[in-house]
Amino acid sequence: MNKKLFLLLIVLMSLSLIGIIFVQGYWIKSTVDDKEEQFSFNAKQVLINVSKELQNKELENFWFEFNAAGNADTTLNDISLAKYYKLDKNSLKNSKDLIPEEDYKASSDFLITAQDSIQFAILINKKMNQLFGNEEASNRKLTSQERINKLMGMKDAEKEMLSAYISEYSSRIPIHKRLTEETIATLLTRELENYNLNTEFEFGVYSNSLATKVHSDNFSVDYPATYGVPLFVDLAGNSNYQLLVNFTGKKKVVLSSVTLMAAMSIIFTLIIVIAYSSALSQLIKQRQISQIKTDFINNMTHEFKTPIATINLALDAIKNPKIICDQEKVTRYLNMIREENKRMHAQVENVLQISKLEKNELDLKKERLHLHEIIEDSITHIELIVEDRNGYIKTHFGALKSSILANQDHLTNVMVNILDNAVKYSEDEPKIDIYTENVRNYIVLKIRDQGTGMSKSVQKKIFQKFYREHTGDIHNVKGHGLGLAYVKRILDDHHATINVESEKGKGSTFIIKLPLIT
Repeated sequence: MNKKLFLLLIVLMSLSLIGIIFVQGYWIKSTVDDKEEQFSFNAKQVLINVSKELQNKELENFWFEFNAAGNADTTLNDISLAKYYKLDKNSLKNSKDLIPEEDYKASSDFLITAQDSIQFAILINKKMNQLFGNEEASNRKLTSQERINKLMGMKDAEKEMLSAYISEYSSRIPIHKRLTEETIATLLTRELENYNLNTEFEFGVYSNSLATKVHSDNFSVDYPATYGVPLFVDLAGNSNYQLLVNFTGKKKVVLSSVTLMAAMSIIFTLIIVIAYSSALSQLIKQRQISQIKTDFINNMTHEFKTPIATINLALDAIKNPKIICDQEKVTRYLNMIREENKRMHAQVENVLQISKLEKNELDLKKERLHLHEIIEDSITHIELIVEDRNGYIKTHFGALKSSILANQDHLTNVMVNILDNAVKYSEDEPKIDIYTENVRNYIVLKIRDQGTGMSKSVQKKIFQKFYREHTGDIHNVKGHGLGLAYVKRILDDHHATINVESEKGKGSTFIIKLPLIT
């Protein structure tokens, strides 16, 4: 696949996935906002209903109490009110909080005034007579049951007027005498059930922004989910009290309604993300493998091309009648053919060994060895090449203990591979220093060269099979990308680790850490 097309597909797929995630997040947020708005609307309706219920309850409770059996002849005055609220009658007579008086109008737009509570009681009873009919004209007083029936049959405007009369007296009563925490809690619970709001709550009654004695145990005015409604509103729409309610379970109620769908949406989105990431990773790996295989074939072709050409030339030379009679030249060409054949065999053997290592079929027999001796033996394999290029290999053995459990042939190959890379990637004279030291129960080997070095990205990949750094000319350094992969697998089998420290243009240092044996 074309590289630009491949990148375009990745960008389009990524943008589509990001778009899906954004849409899902926006949908979830919008749903939560809608649920919060719906909760707020229902909560306000609950409080409005509770406020109305409390106001009606005060009117009805008082009226039923006032008209109970034996009270048919009782009129509304300070004494009857004090009896109802279980107060000292002087507590009302000493109050000066009276509302100015205006004439009553049929539209219910009225206010009442009086100089004292006695005059106000007279006005109250006068208006009540207007509501319940002129009892004197009928030459009899209404029974308590008849007055209750009259109350139940009142129009809303009439009830509001009567409520205003009674509220005028009640407004001078402390709020904790008019309301109880149990009453408010019961009404709130009932209304919340009617609106299917399964939430906990705390509440408090405030008088002109000042706390009163009527509140639940854990109420706090600073709670974020606090809603308020006025209590005991007069006909002019004014109120001295506010009921504030904290819905402590608001978040739970809102989220519970969208949790299932949101969870499913998130799970499916995660599955898509994981599947996309996995597919993209596989695509990139397959593309890399395809490129690596192409490089490998090119390298192997190059590696075999030279010995095959050399063998062909040697055979052609032997066929020459002048050469075939020269035993010395024939022997030379035959040795050349043998060496090139061994070289090709070694290439094939490396590939087979890597294949066996991948399948865990390579049986490594280990024995007690001295690492310093293995290093010295490995140096002999490449020292002639180093000397031919006017370089050097120096050893700095600082380790006092070097006994390890290893396979001699394979560990020697490991050292030779690393040293061979140090020589191949040195543009000038190869300069190689080998250090050893003991660190606790390990021996640490460092092989340092002054070659071309490598970048950070290359350092992460050099131990991968078939990987070779691209330098513009794929054959500028001979090899097929198997050497360091082989090194890594052999060292893993020896319970050893290998790392590389390198900087572009300043050489590389391979660090091998092997466990010691006693």
